[in-house]
Amino acid sequence: MVHMADAQAGATLRALHATFFAMPNPWDGASARHLAAQGFSALATSSAALAWSLGKRDGAITRGEAIAHAAMIHEMTGLPVNGDFESGYGDTPAGVADTVTAAMDAGVAGCSIEDVFKGGTEPLYGEAEACRRLEAARNAIDRASGDFVLTGRCEAYLEGVADPFGTAKARLKAYAAAGADVLYAPGLTDADEVAAIAALTDRPVSVIAGLGGVSNDLAALERLGVKRITVGSGLYKQAFGAFFADVARLAEGTAAFGDAPASAIFDRLMPDPGS
Repeated sequence: MVHMADAQAGATLRALHATFFAMPNPWDGASARHLAAQGFSALATSSAALAWSLGKRDGAITRGEAIAHAAMIHEMTGLPVNGDFESGYGDTPAGVADTVTAAMDAGVAGCSIEDVFKGGTEPLYGEAEACRRLEAARNAIDRASGDFVLTGRCEAYLEGVADPFGTAKARLKAYAAAGADVLYAPGLTDADEVAAIAALTDRPVSVIAGLGGVSNDLAALERLGVKRITVGSGLYKQAFGAFFADVARLAEGTAAFGDAPASAIFDRLMPDPGS
């Protein structure tokens, strides 16, 4: 059974989809605490940012690492957290169900399950198998009698599939029928395609912002019917952009960190050790 506090986190995340909201992606305690302090109502993990922060390539993290990371962000902020759980960390539908069950037990409010098939000859699971994996996740959620937001994610754009728009439309409609609460096709940047995906079903649609085109205009995304935006690994990359620039200057003989936040700012972000 899901603990009451965890069930509330899922219910809170679900309710946010009634209106448009931003769900940015921290990668550690400091970034999570800062986003919470700025008033964001929910946060999401980034599997890529987590992998890089652990010294691994994107796609190399484990189920345990992904769930522990999402749970840490929830504990640091008290906000509902949506886990980027890649393809569900399971070779079978039952394995995906195990991941979702473990996430609920850890207090995670929701997760995305994508359709990438790393061991296959094609980049994506067949549509029927991808649906079975989401159905297994849905059944696990229903058995737990809790509230957990399941996002069905189609990777057609990011995996270079022929006709990514047509593939995403067909698959996201099927994923809704399989039990996904939210639909998500990372890589959407065309306004007409965003509008068509948003109109597919009555399920809310999520978009990665900041990839160019209409994805950079949050007000336009809202007008097109999008309910949720994330930024994937974008904030992590931006932070490392400044790091790379400072390291390059350091290698050239200059050390000037005057624009960096003061140490006291970071300490103030952290929980009071006496509380």
